[in-house]
Amino acid sequence: MTNMVESLNNMLVNARDFPYVALLDVIQEKMSKWWNDRWIIGMALTTPLTSSRESRLRPRFAQSNGRHTSQLNPVTYHVKGGELEGVVDIFNKTCTCKEFDIDKLPCVHAIAAAHHAQVSVYSLVSPYYIKEYYVLAYSETIYPVRSQSQ
Repeated sequence: MTNMVESLNNMLVNARDFPYVALLDVIQEKMSKWWNDRWIIGMALTTPLTSSRESRLRPRFAQSNGRHTSQLNPVTYHVKGGELEGVVDIFNKTCTCKEFDIDKLPCVHAIAAAHHAQVSVYSLVSPYYIKEYYVLAYSETIYPVRSQSQ
């Protein structure tokens, strides 16, 4: 089971025998709390990215230093140095190392190419990792379910 399923399962241990509407109320209360907690976390972020993505990106900045970067065309760069070289397309946000393609977070090659191109590294990050998207994802309210008799 996934962590989310396990969390829901544990949350509902005492509520399993409740009538459906009461069970839905328990789920709504918990989901509302989770949503609100995450919204508060998002609003408190002081970096452009979510905390987990920022912590994954930071070491890559240091690793990108000292790499030799040459421009192949207006949007494509060849980055050498380190264990693996890469060809980065900053327009399509891809790299031959595939890390950038999979993570949707700039790899060391993309960071070196961005510096060479004088492009913000943050502009290469998937919008789903940006603070504003995170906050927006948790901005909706989860309202209680009411029975038809109310």
